[in-house]
Amino acid sequence: MTNALIRLPRSVKKGEVFEVKTLIQHPMETGFRAGTNGTTIPRDIIEEMICTYNGVEIFRMKLSSAIAANPYVSFHTVATESGTLYFRWTGDNGFKVEETARITVA
Repeated sequence: MTNALIRLPRSVKKGEVFEVKTLIQHPMETGFRAGTNGTTIPRDIIEEMICTYNGVEIFRMKLSSAIAANPYVSFHTVATESGTLYFRWTGDNGFKVEETARITVA
């Protein structure tokens, strides 16, 4: 089971810049390491993270095998209206995690 943590303010003023913080549990295997039995551990990475705010894409990130396990990503955006931030992480071996978070704009 994969856990994704999302932190953002519960409410902000319209036009205010706020920070979005995410952390997702994932081993991020490069495909270059040898296991205990000497065979190569297959590659297993998150390849992309996307965030939309009320259906409009506000952040997209391509990840590579150089990213550490359990990647932490933070970014800033502008509060335009109350609504939902939707997050999607996709990767090797059919990996896909989707989460949402609500924000209130006053």
